[in-house]
Amino acid sequence: MRSNDAVARLLVEFADRLEATGVEYKPNAYRRAAENVADYPEPIDQLAETGEDAVAEIDRVGDAIASKIVEYVETGSIDELEDLRDSLPVEMAALTSVEGVGPKTVGTLYEALGITTLDELETAAEAGEIQEVTGFGAKTEQNIRENIPFARQSQQRERLGAARPVADDLCAYLDTLDTVARVDVAGSIRRWKDTIGDVDVLVASDDSEAVVAGFTEWGDADDVIEAGSHKASLRADGVRVDLRVVVPEEFGAALQYFTGSKDHNVRLRNRAIARDYKLNEYGLFDISDLDTDAADTTSDTADSQRGGVKLAGQSEAAMYAELGLAWIPPELREDTGEIDAAAEGTLPTLVETGDINGDCHTHSEWSDGGNSIEEMVAAAADRGDDFHCVTDHATGPGIIEGIGLDDDALREQMVTVDAVAADSDITVFHGVETNIAADGSLSTDDELLAELDIVVASPHSALDQDTDAATDRLCQAATHPSVDVIGHPTGRLLNSRAGLSVDMTRLAETAAAADTALEINATPARLDLAGEAVRAVVEAGGTVAINTDAHSPAELDNRRYGVKTARRGWVEPTDVLNAKPSSELRAFLH
Repeated sequence: MRSNDAVARLLVEFADRLEATGVEYKPNAYRRAAENVADYPEPIDQLAETGEDAVAEIDRVGDAIASKIVEYVETGSIDELEDLRDSLPVEMAALTSVEGVGPKTVGTLYEALGITTLDELETAAEAGEIQEVTGFGAKTEQNIRENIPFARQSQQRERLGAARPVADDLCAYLDTLDTVARVDVAGSIRRWKDTIGDVDVLVASDDSEAVVAGFTEWGDADDVIEAGSHKASLRADGVRVDLRVVVPEEFGAALQYFTGSKDHNVRLRNRAIARDYKLNEYGLFDISDLDTDAADTTSDTADSQRGGVKLAGQSEAAMYAELGLAWIPPELREDTGEIDAAAEGTLPTLVETGDINGDCHTHSEWSDGGNSIEEMVAAAADRGDDFHCVTDHATGPGIIEGIGLDDDALREQMVTVDAVAADSDITVFHGVETNIAADGSLSTDDELLAELDIVVASPHSALDQDTDAATDRLCQAATHPSVDVIGHPTGRLLNSRAGLSVDMTRLAETAAAADTALEINATPARLDLAGEAVRAVVEAGGTVAINTDAHSPAELDNRRYGVKTARRGWVEPTDVLNAKPSSELRAFLH
């Protein structure tokens, strides 16, 4: 089975390789097609089975691209892409993960220096060879050299948004097997970290070999890495998945143990030791009546780890309860005070996806979205939202010419939004995503900003400022009398660019004093603010807005990523701007 995301990634690689060889226009067509394939609501492989004409019905997927999609679904490869790989044998994804290195740069450096890998790029940069290539200079070489460590780190981890759908599909498949009693993810993906090393899946079963067999026969698997009697690993959509099978009576203990984090588990284990208990992946045991040798926990054999009187193991809740703790949500398990809070009964009541009443940051075809305002509002209504905010891009720093709306276009859009609102069953707010320039000024006229229902101000340029300048810039925007939300405050792109370095405590306190919300952008490539930064907002008594930044109806479903990120920051519903009903939201807006 070929997933939509896998096909989309292939089309992006196609675009990059075409661009690297100097082809014009076609790369953009492939990238637009990739976006629409990724957003297409039905499985692309099932559509491809009906023929090229059906695939070509996807918006911006022409006959030529449709034929390549069908070829890939049927054969697992595309001849033309293989030819491009042969003619330009570079690690395209790794090289373009370096900020400032695009496909054209990759092509130029390959022709000039024969660079094919990240290691070769680093060697050339350190030797001063890149600045000798026509069109490059010492500054460019320095930027490449400084950005390689971030790129190298990014290559070792997957974005949550790429890995989570794989995990969800696999868990749904495993749950259909007769031999599976329980299944869940573990590790960093269960804690909803923004990037993960691999997907950990835990299964409870009395027939581990049958589960492993079913796991390795999963139709979405690209290849099986290894398989044993209780463990197995495979790769799907480029993501490594590790399976572990345990007996049902030890599932809760294993789930707690393998969810982590390491620091959380160490503190929990110390709490157990203080009570003469032993805590491990097999359960919680009272070892107070055992002699020292029998209670030895250094042995790596399963039998020795099960010594003592078993107190809990089948469920996580029982494990925590026996240690005098409330069950701790996985998103909080980072050893940042959650164990003390669980002991004192002061854990937060974390926000849930169902608490969100609408989206304060979305786009339509008026700027760079793919759908009309009517379609976006209807999609929000279909999802049960109480309101929807239209916030298309304004012209300004960092916005490609022809995408953003100038002041006249925004005033024209008001008429359309009013007409849509009059025919909608939900409240529709008209706003804008204006741009925060390097000096903190905004790219939209102040008088127009004051007329709009909602103003999201976001940084799209000068994302390499130092901490003081970046923080000053965002604080100035946050105190603007018309700004309601600071959008994706750091401007980061996971595994691509680090974004602004911000003093979050100062920004959070400034925004809280100005009644300006700081956004948790739920776009899987952003998840900006990160959970640790969100915690600073909560501690400052501020407000967050969990927005999807959706450019299509399908992207409205990314809300869960924003909510989970908010939970990592200890956010409760009362902390969230768009958990308010439309009437209360209107009262909050400047």
